[in-house]
Amino acid sequence: MTVTETETTTGPGADTCAGPPQGDRRPDGADRYTISEVVALTGLTAHTLRWYERIGLMPHIDRSHTGQRRYSNRDLDWLALVGKLRLTGMPVADMVRYAELVRAGDHTYTERFELLKQTREDVLSRIAELQGTLAVLDRKIDFYADAGRALASERAR
Repeated sequence: MTVTETETTTGPGADTCAGPPQGDRRPDGADRYTISEVVALTGLTAHTLRWYERIGLMPHIDRSHTGQRRYSNRDLDWLALVGKLRLTGMPVADMVRYAELVRAGDHTYTERFELLKQTREDVLSRIAELQGTLAVLDRKIDFYADAGRALASERAR
């Protein structure tokens, strides 16, 4: 891992971080968040968090002695990564596959690399498509701006 990478290694094969920690986080070791605290920190719903866990997108979430979920900073990092993957348009099945590969350990690096590389290519393709769409919008905006100025000039006569 290079100095510029933001992935955190928390154990063998752990690849869990999407970026710098969000604000209002507790120090490691004191990082036991309830589901409502994670909702407030991430903007996700409790239903979404439970669904992520149910489909295998989240690693095992610790529980309190009363059975309440207790999330860690590492879990928040993972949720940040999942949020970024969602923004790429990666299908949920591929995100679940990526999570399974992470949990499987270091021997899956090549598969993870290929999955993320393909996602990157898909994102670049979408960016190119959006740039083309933006160019069309810009031309239309320029047309209407020019037409608006021409109408205003005609009315001023």
